[in-house]
Amino acid sequence: MNSIQNYINGEFVSSKNDECIDNFNPATNEKIATIPRSSSQDIQNAVDACNLSKSSWSKLSITERAEWLDKIADELEKRFEEISKLESIDTGKPISLSRNVDATRSVNNFRFFADLARNMENKKFEMKDAINNIVNKPVGIAGLITPWNLPLYLLSWKVAPALVMGNCIIAKPSELTPITANLLAEVIHKLGLPKGVFNLIHGYGNECGQALVSHPEINLISFTGGTKTGKIVAKTAAPMFKKISLELGGKNATIILKDADLNSHIDNIVRSSFLNQGQVCLCGSRILVHESIYSSFLELFKQSVSSMKIGDPLDENTQLGSLISNEHLEKVDNYVKLAIEEGGEILYGGQRPNFNNNFAEGAFYEPTIIVGLDYKSRTATEEIFGPVVTIHKFNEIEEAIQIANSTNYGLAASIWTQDATLGGDIAEKLDTGMVWINCWLHRDLRVPFGGVKNSGLGREGGLYSLNFFSELQNICTMND
Repeated sequence: MNSIQNYINGEFVSSKNDECIDNFNPATNEKIATIPRSSSQDIQNAVDACNLSKSSWSKLSITERAEWLDKIADELEKRFEEISKLESIDTGKPISLSRNVDATRSVNNFRFFADLARNMENKKFEMKDAINNIVNKPVGIAGLITPWNLPLYLLSWKVAPALVMGNCIIAKPSELTPITANLLAEVIHKLGLPKGVFNLIHGYGNECGQALVSHPEINLISFTGGTKTGKIVAKTAAPMFKKISLELGGKNATIILKDADLNSHIDNIVRSSFLNQGQVCLCGSRILVHESIYSSFLELFKQSVSSMKIGDPLDENTQLGSLISNEHLEKVDNYVKLAIEEGGEILYGGQRPNFNNNFAEGAFYEPTIIVGLDYKSRTATEEIFGPVVTIHKFNEIEEAIQIANSTNYGLAASIWTQDATLGGDIAEKLDTGMVWINCWLHRDLRVPFGGVKNSGLGREGGLYSLNFFSELQNICTMND
């Protein structure tokens, strides 16, 4: 069992109150670590450390800071298999997913932002009698709050651009998945990044997380998590005029037109529904199918889902691991029960698998397919964030668009059709930040990432991240 500590001013330290939180492997329900239950005192110590370091760090050139990102990427790559295993143990996700997504992207994020920053062009706007130069200046202290579903992946997505733009960082990972954040702190400590530039604080969101958001000397908050918590973050940070980026929940539509090539795409459609046990904000949890192919789709979809292997996250062949906790499992199961009350039919799944081994107490739940629900029902409009999809018929394309836009969320969608022009026309009518056509989660790191409505505020990714983690200053100089 690990005894994890905070990382403040280049040192691993306990919380000031010496209180701890237990951390569990959700697949076995076994205790695997303890973390500090930090408070506002620990946040203040991290702020003090940032204040001591931010002037010297911000004076480095972007090229010099990019070199630090490359060093971090190289060291993470050396620990690639360790990251994969720790992430699988801490989250319950299959190790194949930890390797292909979490560990891979954690390394790539640092390299990508290092290269992007090095190649930033100076923005100039010429007038007849003057020239305008746009300068990216550090914001100051960046507060980064990350969720439990993609722990190191999403932490690195924020840390890399924040560092390269000259900010000092106070990061607060989820208390449910602290282990790979600690690994990143170990990497940074080993490399000798200047003290106080990167600080890591563990604890509950309503305690040290709230103290982070409300601290008057923290200039920027980047938050990824649930919409309910995001509202609290916004309510706290906005009146203080902090820069805010909120990447929140989703209830994403998968739209399958009558000409869709089901045989070619069914595996990707299943993947878009159940990747990481459905615990990805981008998962397509509402599947809208043209009525002419509804029956054939259900048959193919059910067949593919029923063949998925659920079980030991460290088994190379496992496709579905556990949910993040038994508490979250209860929430998911309650939604399935609600679906039945709302008139839905469980076509497949809808219960815990019966394991008589080390995983009997784990937070496992079968992939679940629900049909027959009104598209306005709670089950079909509220975020479940688990291995549950609802499937709905439509006849006309405008009907599909109406259903897709009928929730309070607007993060992502996917469209499956052989008519790319039609797919593009539909995409532009969807109230979402992102749309994929004949693919899903196909990511170019240069493009904007984020949602509309209750799915968030602002955009990160590529130059959008570099601009968010900096203050833009215009310098206008008259010609001689």
